[in-house]
Amino acid sequence: MPVRKKPYFDQIQGVRGVLLGYRRTKDNGTWVVRVTKDGGDWTKAIGKADDHDEVKDHPDVLTYEKAQDEAKRVAGAGKPGGENTVKTAIDRYEADLANRGGNIRAVPRVRLHLTDKLTNEPVGALAQSDLSAWRDSLLTKMKPASVNRTITVVRAALNLAADTDERITKRPWKTGLKAVAGAGKARNVILSEADVRALIGAAYRDSERFGELVELAAVTGARPSQLLRLQGEDVQADFMNAGKRQPRLMMPTSKKGKGEKKIARRPVPVSESLAKRLSGRIGQLLQRPAGESPWERINLSRHFELAIKGVELSQPRVTIYALRHTSIVRQLLAGIPIRVVAALHDTSVQMIEQNYSEYIADFADDLARPTLLETIAEVITLHKGVHEVPG
Repeated sequence: MPVRKKPYFDQIQGVRGVLLGYRRTKDNGTWVVRVTKDGGDWTKAIGKADDHDEVKDHPDVLTYEKAQDEAKRVAGAGKPGGENTVKTAIDRYEADLANRGGNIRAVPRVRLHLTDKLTNEPVGALAQSDLSAWRDSLLTKMKPASVNRTITVVRAALNLAADTDERITKRPWKTGLKAVAGAGKARNVILSEADVRALIGAAYRDSERFGELVELAAVTGARPSQLLRLQGEDVQADFMNAGKRQPRLMMPTSKKGKGEKKIARRPVPVSESLAKRLSGRIGQLLQRPAGESPWERINLSRHFELAIKGVELSQPRVTIYALRHTSIVRQLLAGIPIRVVAALHDTSVQMIEQNYSEYIADFADDLARPTLLETIAEVITLHKGVHEVPG
């Protein structure tokens, strides 16, 4: 049998709803019992297989016959306690995400939308129809893109639960929580230079501290969550390269994506005037005045919306993220390679191509046009008519 994570199951003769499973590994395999009766479906590991070790030397090693007897005994004892519910799966995923340095901000929002029935359901007993019905119910409360972000967290939590509990052999969430169609392309508002300057001006009229935050968002294209993690020492106002002063910020990477990122900070160029204004600070770079709540406790989206109220812009419904989209497109149209644009904005080439493909097409057209082969039709008059020859 090929080595694989999923056990091979065989019905135990004469016993209804009890199967003996064998998980083939590189070393000793594992015997697993699966019980599918009385409305349940659960599994439990019951011992090691006698692939290499002798039973007489290792009491926990079972032959095929002894594994059948043990499977009958475990099935008769009933389903093990300590249910791996959706609630415990979400809790475990949140803790695992935090340990890996991931962004756990989306997890509490997921809990708000889980039904009581789904929250207390064992992961091994989840049904595809129930999961699909819950996903579809979210469409009455939020946009498709928000639904997809929500169910992505749930899928990840359930996958982690299945990876750590060998009783869970089925994963109905693969189909029950499929992404909602029509939400793949983000609504990216691209602003003119005049719009960007108007937004920065409005932010400074709100307060000098908010003006600095919005100006940095416009200049660097960083996410607000990255900007709020900047420290005073991240400003390198006197950085020299090839004999020239090239001020930059050591921008913290975001907590988006899978796994732990190898690079904690990336250099992002800024102007000399901006670097000079920000240099010399200690601790968190972007702070609120003494006595006021820190930016982390402020709803930045709402604050931005109020600050720009009344500003005439060429685009409706402008959010602070429009500054990021505009920065990305500005660099693409300036001819900066996509991989460099992705690195400067802490994203991937794939995401750039997915969300900004129309601008990449414009950029590619500008690059390709000078290389076009120019053809000139020369008309040569012959005795028997006209003949065209490409020049």
